[in-house]
Amino acid sequence: LPATNEVIWFSERDDWGQLYLYDLTTGQLKSKITSGEGNVAQLRRVDETSRTIWFVGNGKERGRDPYFRQFYKIRIDGTGLTLLTPEDADHEIALAPSGQYFVDTYSKPDTPPVTVLRDLDGKTIVTLETADVSRLRATGWKPPMSITVKARDGKTDLYGLLYLPTNLDRGKKYPIVNHIYPGPQTGSVGGRGFSPARGDAQALAELGFVVVEIDGMGTPWRSKSFHDAYYGKMGDNTLPDQVAGMKELAQHYPWIDINRAGIYGHSGGGFAAADAMFRYPDFFKVGISEAGNHDQREYEDDWGERYQGLLARTPDASDSYAPEANQLLAKNLKGKLLLAHGTMDDNVPPYNTLLVVNELIKANKDFDLILLPNRTHGFGNEAYMVRRRWDYFVKYLLGAEPPREYEIGRLRPNTR
Repeated sequence: LPATNEVIWFSERDDWGQLYLYDLTTGQLKSKITSGEGNVAQLRRVDETSRTIWFVGNGKERGRDPYFRQFYKIRIDGTGLTLLTPEDADHEIALAPSGQYFVDTYSKPDTPPVTVLRDLDGKTIVTLETADVSRLRATGWKPPMSITVKARDGKTDLYGLLYLPTNLDRGKKYPIVNHIYPGPQTGSVGGRGFSPARGDAQALAELGFVVVEIDGMGTPWRSKSFHDAYYGKMGDNTLPDQVAGMKELAQHYPWIDINRAGIYGHSGGGFAAADAMFRYPDFFKVGISEAGNHDQREYEDDWGERYQGLLARTPDASDSYAPEANQLLAKNLKGKLLLAHGTMDDNVPPYNTLLVVNELIKANKDFDLILLPNRTHGFGNEAYMVRRRWDYFVKYLLGAEPPREYEIGRLRPNTR
């Protein structure tokens, strides 16, 4: 703030992402601008004359999904906090170039978007657009179910999505498959807005599974202590929360067969999926690990150092990263594991997976391996990989024989 020689500073010092006002001359803290539970996610506008700021925040409205983004204004002295987006939904904000208005598009995973124009006091000027998804619903499409379960501590609420077969038979038992991304920079669910498809989770459910995504402890957008839950213990991978959440869901929904649990993920999710098969070999029966960074010593230094801490040698001639490395746990495998990696992966070097392969061979374990020639990191949505993923769960978790070499996206002629 040049006129007053002040600066607005962001900090999580009180366990939440807050804004603070500092004196640039003395470096002293003048006041705390925001307070209470919930985070400031983006500072979007500052009016030095009226001493007012506008920001995107989350987790500040009790009783709502804490991942929903909301838009607020507050005076720099910390008074007058005002919610400008009252709808219980996730809000995508676009400020007008003049700074006097904003476009607000709000939606939920099961509610299509509505776009309105508001002024900077939150007053709705006009409704610009309401999405019509009637044609989508006419195809038989159904949204995922929002869920809340307890974390490993039995107290902390975790949020996620549950995907069910369209023609769910509540008298049957369905295997449950966890689609995981452990963070720490994001979570399994992703954005909370409306989306017609979230990867192939619903497609997998239609094959006869219940598919779940849970943002466990150690992922962002909650408190700092929540985000720090497994700092220095990357092998945690939110797995205690995933297991606790899946067991709770099975207690609540009798059509979930918790004795047939699977897991899959890509990149960090690949690390977590293999980790799950090694650390919870009696719980997870089938796992698919794609492009996993299985040993942080063999991955980007800025990743391990950011979330595991600096590598330190230990008295047993090992180091602080070793307990988190998947290859050292590979001997625990009991279920069916499919490993996949692109041979030209320019993010996670392929030898991350080969380290695990080598130890599985040493331990005389059966497993499956796909190396995709000349693929880089993002092969997870390639039709061949998707089909092999579906086939693996159908065969080994559902106990059925998948159609041989089914081609996704190609309509077969009607032979009737």
